[in-house]
Amino acid sequence: MLPSLNRRKFLTLAGLPVVYAARLPAGITLLGLDDADPLPGKHPGLTVLNDRPVNAETPPHLLNDSVTPAALMFVRNNGLVPRGLPETPTTWPDDWTLRITGEAVPEPVTFTLAELRRRFPTHTYQITLECGGNGRKEFSPPAKGNQWGNGAVGCPRWTGVRLRDVLEAAKYDPRKAVYIGYYGKDTHLSGDPDKVPISRGVPISKALEDESLIAWALNDEPLPLLNGYPLRLVFGGYPASCSGKWLSEIAVRDRVHDGEKMEGQSYRVPCEPVAPGTAVDDEDMCIILEMPVKSLITSPRTGAVIEQGVPLSVGGHAWCGSSEVARMDYSIDFGSTWSRCRLQSPANRFAWQRFTAEVTFPQAGYYEVWARATDADGRAQPMVLPGWNPRGYLNNACHRIAVKVV
Repeated sequence: MLPSLNRRKFLTLAGLPVVYAARLPAGITLLGLDDADPLPGKHPGLTVLNDRPVNAETPPHLLNDSVTPAALMFVRNNGLVPRGLPETPTTWPDDWTLRITGEAVPEPVTFTLAELRRRFPTHTYQITLECGGNGRKEFSPPAKGNQWGNGAVGCPRWTGVRLRDVLEAAKYDPRKAVYIGYYGKDTHLSGDPDKVPISRGVPISKALEDESLIAWALNDEPLPLLNGYPLRLVFGGYPASCSGKWLSEIAVRDRVHDGEKMEGQSYRVPCEPVAPGTAVDDEDMCIILEMPVKSLITSPRTGAVIEQGVPLSVGGHAWCGSSEVARMDYSIDFGSTWSRCRLQSPANRFAWQRFTAEVTFPQAGYYEVWARATDADGRAQPMVLPGWNPRGYLNNACHRIAVKVV
């Protein structure tokens, strides 16, 4: 194994022969012949959980920026990235098309990306997106799915047009509209063009909010390839799976959208609490809508070592699904007592909020710093894991870091 080599270049060095090539079993692909870097345009510090499809999270200490850089935005894909798109986009394909269809639209309407940019007012919002399974690896017994730590979240600036404006231009019928569902140009892992990797959506009330965007830019640049270039949806406060990537179609439905990963147990939790490990029937699972209040310590990195008597500067971000975070606290005695953090206002609705604190420790030894956010409705993060669910969604337990005082 040569860890310093990019896999796509592994077999091109010095024209290496494939020893025993004649003995390779049918259907097996050589590991060294991957035709693309798994994470084009991303920081090398991201943790790759899966490369087919690509899923990668950002370690918390790399998320300290108030505005998340594109290279540090996490990746959660369900299918394969569409072929023929640039790994490092520098401009937009004006001829990319978006169709508006569905039972609540009189007839299908198609807009090019150029038309979207020219015809409708442009808006920019800083919006937090978080995977519904962020924190899954902490559930016990283990829940099915990628074992995310705490880094499947980011809060960059998104630029695009309001979904509401586009639906109105398509003359959707508000009397019929119940949900919107999206379709993208990503490919099913099987390669079957007739199979859809994911097609989720949101209630029409969410679709019509000011901050619900059809976006083409992240931090004033074209979207990263792995985050949906050239066009995607962005819905703050809902699971990131609702914000479809490589967007090609929006269906305005007269019912709850029934696309791939909308039914069964995908992005659903038990309608009523269950004991850990309980099998739950599909009909007893409810769709995840609003994400819970949550926070993340981004500075210092867990494992920090400081001298006794020297205050520790702690910082991070807090966010919630529908309102502002109203209070931020920290604890160094495992939640027995709490002290207030300084908390900034959000840049706009659905943006995360920066918190800071100066922490002092009474003596040398091992400590943990715990962070707890409380939203404007009085809902606070639990100190331990919230209700167990079969797919490991919505873990908003207090984030913790370890500190050694010497």
